[in-house]
Amino acid sequence: MMKIILKNIWILCLSLALFTSCDDDSDLAQISSTASTGVANFSTTTLVLDKDDKEADALTINFNEPELGVASGKSYQLLFDLVGGDFSGAEIKSIEENTTVTFKTEEVNQILINLGAEPGVAAEIQVKVETILSSDTSMFSDVSTLSITPYAAELDLSSKWGLVGSATTNGWDGPDMPFYQTTDKSLDAGTFVAYVTLADGEIKIRADNAWDTNYGGSDGVLEADGSNIVVTAGTYKIVFNENDLTYSIENYSWGVVGSATTNGWDGPDMPFTYNPLFDNWVAEVTLVDGEIKIRKNNDWTVNFGDLELDGILDTEADNNIAVTAGDYSITFNPVTLEYSIK
Repeated sequence: MMKIILKNIWILCLSLALFTSCDDDSDLAQISSTASTGVANFSTTTLVLDKDDKEADALTINFNEPELGVASGKSYQLLFDLVGGDFSGAEIKSIEENTTVTFKTEEVNQILINLGAEPGVAAEIQVKVETILSSDTSMFSDVSTLSITPYAAELDLSSKWGLVGSATTNGWDGPDMPFYQTTDKSLDAGTFVAYVTLADGEIKIRADNAWDTNYGGSDGVLEADGSNIVVTAGTYKIVFNENDLTYSIENYSWGVVGSATTNGWDGPDMPFTYNPLFDNWVAEVTLVDGEIKIRKNNDWTVNFGDLELDGILDTEADNNIAVTAGDYSITFNPVTLEYSIK
């Protein structure tokens, strides 16, 4: 009888020791299967976004800190998806250790646009909280829903400037290949950008598809009625400043590369195209099971993956993005490094 009692005491002590030393992933996995976490609560459940208030606070989300039963380091993410989705293409916002976060109108609107919501139409959105316990262990809350109506986030496309010439799509008669304004705040005021594919030939910059105001030149400097600018065939980013009459031309393209793509890791890459409506880049691609990265100019000098899988690209090592076979729309912003895969 005494042996049985001592054996039971020993088992109890061993169990307590194991319970109080939850430092490995197996212990965390056990915690995540039994612990509870509160759902996301919203400051409002019906929201109509207004472009004129894009810098105003629009939505506050809070949730209860999970009851883990043991001490554990943790961080949080909010996952957003359209109702009916399975969160495989969710918009993800990391919020570290806070359990309350407030989003501005512009931020909420961009989340919806990235999810494919139609501007001006109420979209039913589902949100859940992910508590990250370790590199490969998470726990998820139940889903909460709200209705949000986004606005069209297009740029001011009233730029009067365009490219004309034998190297352009429509030749010297136009209509011209347009310059756009951009959300890239590193560019000076009065600066416009054109993303174009040109043939061997010549170009000039002119206003309003007419010859009344036109510029040519060389070595990055323009002058009124200046000489034609000679270019070779290629895909380019052309930057034009109407204030100081300067310009630059650089080879510029973005593509998807990797074992999941048509041409593998050697390329040529599956191309992105510029979307002036949202000042980002979009690739419509068919992929196989494998991995991808996003890179510039079919070259490894500038390339991005996502080590944390948080919707923000980075240049860390071993940051390939795993995908399964399917048809995808990939959006990418080279300024903010936000991306989505739908």
